[in-house]
Amino acid sequence: MRWVRGQERGWAAGDRFGFAVLEAHPDSVHRQLAGHVVLKEAASGKPSAEVGWTAAHARGRGVAPRALEALTGWAFDALRADGLERLELLHQVDNLASCRVAYKSRYVLDTVLPAAPPSFPREGHLHIRHRDT
Repeated sequence: MRWVRGQERGWAAGDRFGFAVLEAHPDSVHRQLAGHVVLKEAASGKPSAEVGWTAAHARGRGVAPRALEALTGWAFDALRADGLERLELLHQVDNLASCRVAYKSRYVLDTVLPAAPPSFPREGHLHIRHRDT
């Protein structure tokens, strides 16, 4: 419940937009939680925002790239009037799964970021996707 309240606060503030990712199963009418995508650090007049994805258990089925693509399209459509021009995806260099998701979702590797301990003990990758790509 705390997670849901946090998502509600982000939507109300207009700077963090979280979405549950549900996966349908062919033998059932029910959907199972497969992960979470988020657009964060969005602000009117700010040309960039960050995207993120969670749920390691859904790897290997294409869930993350599809969810990220849906979030990317939504963000560029919903925040076009606010001046959103690019989205950023950050991950540690040793997170190969996130790197694959970025490439599959047409986020281009832009920069290798220096480590920033304690929160980010390893170097990172910054992937970028511009609105018209």
